[in-house]
Amino acid sequence: MTKNRVIGIGETVLDIIFKDDQPKNVTEAECKASEQALAGRSNVTDCKAIPGGSTFNSIVSLGRAGVSCAMVTETGGDHVGDIICRYLRDNGVSTEYVCRHDNVKSHISLAFLDENNDAQYVFYKDHATVSLDGKLPRFDKNDVVLFGSFFAINPVIRPVVGDLLHKASDAGAWLYYDVNFRKNHIADLPQVLSNIEENMALSDVVRGSVEDFGYLFGHTDADAIYDRVSRHCKTLILTDGARPIRLYTPDGCKTYAVQPVETISTVGAGDNFNAGYIYALMSGMEDHDTRIAMAQRWSQDVCRQIGNNISDSLVAELKGSK
Repeated sequence: MTKNRVIGIGETVLDIIFKDDQPKNVTEAECKASEQALAGRSNVTDCKAIPGGSTFNSIVSLGRAGVSCAMVTETGGDHVGDIICRYLRDNGVSTEYVCRHDNVKSHISLAFLDENNDAQYVFYKDHATVSLDGKLPRFDKNDVVLFGSFFAINPVIRPVVGDLLHKASDAGAWLYYDVNFRKNHIADLPQVLSNIEENMALSDVVRGSVEDFGYLFGHTDADAIYDRVSRHCKTLILTDGARPIRLYTPDGCKTYAVQPVETISTVGAGDNFNAGYIYALMSGMEDHDTRIAMAQRWSQDVCRQIGNNISDSLVAELKGSK
């Protein structure tokens, strides 16, 4: 399977990370120093503000690893929007399809790390003001399309996003859907469930957590979750924190143990799982076993640091192995 580029469709935010209810910005040198010293530290608490968003995090890590990427998104014409666009370009991601809107404030996300360094989020955004009214990509069979979260089901922009996804599918592109459904959107379910099901039907792989589907379907039984998803997409990757990963295909269910890791932050863990899986796909790895192994490797790497993307050391290793 030969693929040339990855196109991400999703939101952008500025993530401000808190520990003990306090944010702390650190310099690039301090970040690198903490990364190099992780093996000997168990209480890294340096925090910072960094551009993010679920698909955004995945695309930036892929760009850092040398994959040709572009991001379809929107942001304000403010200083935060400038930071977001610069961050994409600095990490090798095209901003050709980023829609900038003057007089609109860019979105902010607060991530609070608990005693286990798991993140709880508070979002400051206005979904009703979102619009995609700029240049949009054309797709071909050599493209991979990564999409998900509320951005992919938001009724305000669904006509545009839905049209993009159908065009990608019609062109023969390979689609990966990260459900990433949050508790705060349960009230929106009657309005967006059909969009979720349509996204699944257009996808080659659906990935979601047990928590996502608990909010979405009202239960957390893995086989029952697959029964619902398989009506639309036959391949489901079901993650469950530190518990085993389940891969469902028409051939049955396979489980993969999650290796323990000293966690500094879970911000971006699932996003980089997605990115690692797609990196393996882009690298010609045809079987799910090797793709999920790479996905876990990327997810674990980002858990060992404060930040949303894979480390410089993993980037160097990946590029050195080519």
